[in-house]
Amino acid sequence: MRRMKSKSRYAAVLAGGLLCGLLAVAACSDPAEPMPDAAGVTVFEGARLLVGDGSEPIENAAFIVQDDRFALVGQVGELEVPAGAVHVNLTGKTVMPAIVDTHTHLSITRDALIEDLERRAYYGVAAAISLGTDGGELSDQFRGATIPNAARFLTAGRGITAPEPGRSEVPHWVTTEAEARTAVQDLAGRKVDLVKVWVDDRDGKYQKLTPALYGPIVDEAHTHGLRVTAHIFSLEDAKGLLQAGVDAFAHGIRDTDIDDEVVALFEAHPDLVLVPNLPGRGAVVDLSWLSGTIPAETLATMQAASKDVPSAQEEFALQARNLAKLSAAGVTVALGTDGNVPWSVHAEMEDMVIAGLTPMQVIVAATRNGAELLGLFEIGTIAPGKSADFIVLDSNPLDDITNTRDISSVYLRGEAVDRAAASARWAADGAE
Repeated sequence: MRRMKSKSRYAAVLAGGLLCGLLAVAACSDPAEPMPDAAGVTVFEGARLLVGDGSEPIENAAFIVQDDRFALVGQVGELEVPAGAVHVNLTGKTVMPAIVDTHTHLSITRDALIEDLERRAYYGVAAAISLGTDGGELSDQFRGATIPNAARFLTAGRGITAPEPGRSEVPHWVTTEAEARTAVQDLAGRKVDLVKVWVDDRDGKYQKLTPALYGPIVDEAHTHGLRVTAHIFSLEDAKGLLQAGVDAFAHGIRDTDIDDEVVALFEAHPDLVLVPNLPGRGAVVDLSWLSGTIPAETLATMQAASKDVPSAQEEFALQARNLAKLSAAGVTVALGTDGNVPWSVHAEMEDMVIAGLTPMQVIVAATRNGAELLGLFEIGTIAPGKSADFIVLDSNPLDDITNTRDISSVYLRGEAVDRAAASARWAADGAE
């Protein structure tokens, strides 16, 4: 799988005691490097470690966290650990980087947004971006903020689309090149993390953005150092956007099986990222793993609604074929979930494996690739200098990708997420 180019991939530099912060792409650390003292140092030992870059797992791994950063990474017995460091035994566990969701639509009120981010942290999500439906000042306030026990928040601000009366009025509606460029300039001024465009006629209900409009959007965004992700539906629109230099797709192609021409266009744009956002499989699924995090009555209703739907199965099969073909061609894939369901990252990961990707490919898509798409170069892999954002699993997801749900603990910025308190609070809320 190709990696996106970046001059700052390992730009996170540690201060003070993190002596290995400048190591390049280190899956293992030099055991000769000493730790200066035990202040704020924790060593995690014995787990199988999935770095997040597709490399072979490190068995019987050891990694040291100092404050909020990974300091050293290797195997038990390789690292020099300062006397007095806290030791955490993870024998029998599997550790992977925390997940990055590159396509969500989060709440637009303060309390609800905080809960969205807390729930994502519970399920092992380190960061999530709200794509194009944030119209107020709240997103500006939350962007870059550190909230305890919560995932990072990113935003595309107001997305850009052709007029869609009756749908949301939050996005910029543009009909001329001047309006399109002005919309991007507004977003650049707000320092958004991505520019989002919709290129879709909504089943023939609206006129969609044309190449004469989305071309200038991509050009203006690149002038301001911003990348553009596109909501698409059709094969022909995907081709046009690829020719215009779009940076990512927020959906896969959904109207037909892809052809050789579009595969060649993807291959000609090796830095482009595909976020498939696979549809529901239209099959009965067991939702019992959600018990304790949502009200029992709600869970029972959800389980009862899980049925076999042949038309949905056909839609899934089409998009799964397209994803598998593009992944086999070397297209970079990242993970996104579209809606505002905090646990759906795990359902999407399972769907991506069912579509034909390997569990390791999916883990890389959900961690490193998503982080790089969003410019979050301090997370996404487990390496010296990176933020200590990781998930401890009771089972190996390389054996079964649904084992990403078998979470023992989640750490964000070096701190354990208080999952027990969150679960108790949500259970109490559901009982009221």
